[in-house]
Amino acid sequence: MTGETGWGRHNEAVERLTDSYAKIPDGAPVRLAKRTTNLFRARAATSAPGLDVSGLGGVIEVDAASGTADVQGMCTYEDLVDVTLAHGMIPYVVPQLRTITLGGAVTGMGIEATSFRNGLPHESVLEMDILTGAGEIVTTKPGEDLFDTFPNSYGSLGYATRLKIKLEKVPGYVALRHVRFDDLGLLTKTIAQITETRSYEGVQVDGLDGVAFEPGEYYLTLATWTEKATQQVTERASDYGGQQIYYRSIQQRAASGSGADLLTTYDYLWRWDTDWFWCSGAFGVQNKYVRRLWPRRLRRSDVYMKLVGLDRKLGIADKLDARAGRLLRERVIQDIEVPIENLPAFLEWFDAEIGMRPVWLCPLVSQGVSTSSTTDGGSSSGERGKWPTYPLEAGRTYVNVGFWGTVHVGPSAVNAPKNRAIEEQVHELGGHKSLYSEAFYDKDVFDALYDGDNLAAVKARYDPGNRLTDLYSKAVKRL
Repeated sequence: MTGETGWGRHNEAVERLTDSYAKIPDGAPVRLAKRTTNLFRARAATSAPGLDVSGLGGVIEVDAASGTADVQGMCTYEDLVDVTLAHGMIPYVVPQLRTITLGGAVTGMGIEATSFRNGLPHESVLEMDILTGAGEIVTTKPGEDLFDTFPNSYGSLGYATRLKIKLEKVPGYVALRHVRFDDLGLLTKTIAQITETRSYEGVQVDGLDGVAFEPGEYYLTLATWTEKATQQVTERASDYGGQQIYYRSIQQRAASGSGADLLTTYDYLWRWDTDWFWCSGAFGVQNKYVRRLWPRRLRRSDVYMKLVGLDRKLGIADKLDARAGRLLRERVIQDIEVPIENLPAFLEWFDAEIGMRPVWLCPLVSQGVSTSSTTDGGSSSGERGKWPTYPLEAGRTYVNVGFWGTVHVGPSAVNAPKNRAIEEQVHELGGHKSLYSEAFYDKDVFDALYDGDNLAAVKARYDPGNRLTDLYSKAVKRL
């Protein structure tokens, strides 16, 4: 079927990958040969050849009857959704940026508005093939040490070449309700109620996220899957890939009274990508005159990411700040999770100490259920309780807080005082921080937070030659 690569091409691509692994000299870093990234941490340069991932960026096949898909590890969610929507289905969790890959979301940490009911992307994976540090392709399932430790390992245990994932059926449209809250306590209580009941004021909620614009101005966006015809929805679906800006519509529609909106399912999935949440403003794309001239096809997160890379290389923002007499900037680009009862404390602290707005809010509940392997090769259902390398308590509601920008702090910016303070506060509130961006933990604290002993033990089993860079070296030392 169009858009599906088939098993023959997949097997050929895996063979190229393993051949390229064999050509990497001993002692040289083992990395993917890819041009794009959604990571916000620089890494040491290397002249060694990378792993050949050509041909590993597609969907192998979709089994509509069972509601599953076999997907290659380098397949972007944009390409994955294009295929699954043709079958009337989507992955259980679709991260909000188009070029995040399925393998990247699983070995890293992905999240979106369905996470309050579906958990994180790795929790709907049924099976994976992983290229390990030993150069072998290992098939692994939930309950096995490699599978369970793989999430949040960021390539330190290997790279997924194939993932079998669950899909859910969706209609053609998504109806939105933007609900404003002035009080953090009421906001938190409402999130907890929706997470428990999966409804609000008697209407089913299929997706849940929110935005904190200012102290005292908070919004939850409640999404309900709907067929336009059967629900007799007569309004025209909004288009936030054009001149209108999605995050601004949240305030505007809530202020108008009903807070209602309608998007196609496809546009809902990518509502945040067009303006990289709100970060496109740094490039002038939210200016109505610039926006008219900026081609629609270039209003997307990977284009902005390339511009950020150019700024890093040339130091454009720093030079402009110096010329204008502004203090040196510290980049504060992080996603953190705190238990829901500690959300007010974190946001109040963040307002006082960091002062960056808006910030994204996304509730999640880790499913925490694993199928453990038995000695006879069968399986039995069992409670995992937590994923070792990102230990969220199963069944407990957390709220992801995402904030992406810069803070003028002066000469101390080189020591990352704001980022270090955030790490301490999140730790104090019983939360965790994703590792796609810069991290500054001491080794003992890092190992305590991310179960370093277990990670090291699993790595030793599947990478006995220590060919792959360990997680601490990647996330903190940037090797």
